[in-house]
Amino acid sequence: MANKTIQICGRSVGEGHPVFMIAEIGINHNGSLEVAKKLIDASFACDWDCVKFQKRTPEICVPDHQKNVMRDTPWGKMTYLAYRYKVEFEKKEYDYIDTYCKEKPIFWTASPWDIPSLNFLLKYDVPFIKIPSAKLTELDFLTETAKSGKPVVLSTGMSTYEEMDKSVEILEKYSKANYALMYTNSTYPTPPEDINLSLLAVLKDRYKCVVGYSGHEYELEPTVMAVGLGASIIERHVTLSHKMWGSDQSASLEVHAMDLLRKRARGVEVIMGNGVKTIMPREMEVRKKLRGY
Repeated sequence: MANKTIQICGRSVGEGHPVFMIAEIGINHNGSLEVAKKLIDASFACDWDCVKFQKRTPEICVPDHQKNVMRDTPWGKMTYLAYRYKVEFEKKEYDYIDTYCKEKPIFWTASPWDIPSLNFLLKYDVPFIKIPSAKLTELDFLTETAKSGKPVVLSTGMSTYEEMDKSVEILEKYSKANYALMYTNSTYPTPPEDINLSLLAVLKDRYKCVVGYSGHEYELEPTVMAVGLGASIIERHVTLSHKMWGSDQSASLEVHAMDLLRKRARGVEVIMGNGVKTIMPREMEVRKKLRGY
């Protein structure tokens, strides 16, 4: 049976606990450690809980039919495979990120896209492993991740219930129920009519586990609403500017929006309360005035 709370970054995440907020830097750094540092700084300043990157072995992850496709990039025209290596951080960069985040301090992790990348990340003391929607159906990869001993956060975009059921079976068996599911729509950006936030409650009821929301929309409202609907984890892509080069930049939050979303999410938690019916002290004063007791 899945857990209603999981332990991430030394705290309980789940029902009755503050929402856990992940700033998805992904590859919005465009291969620049300086840009990555600024996004880490912004996430820390806006009081988000964790920054997240993506880790790939391009030779494995790039399909053969795409490897030699030519692409215009900020570094000139090159093959798609060469481009993927251009934006990929390796040990030198992650050693720096690891040290830099500890100094802030802010937690960091990454989404591995293949088993060598998973093994690479496990050399660091990352607080959890995030599996992207694209990898939900790769059951061998999911099994290795679940066996790692790290909490697993799995996005569910593009997936049927049958596919999710198989993945959850693996997480139940190998992760000792130490996992969370992220409801998401994998369109970048997601139009409002496709978001379908009502599915948050469906996932919570079907899998009885910690459920979060990974948003790819332009606006803040769906993410704020997700917190009100019980999302225990929030993930949004972040960027220094929508004008930067890259496919994820337009659906990402700029720094001022990161700060605004954090404050609005916390405000929703206050408004939602704990669901316990009590007469509050200020209301009791009105009661005495109007009822006399």
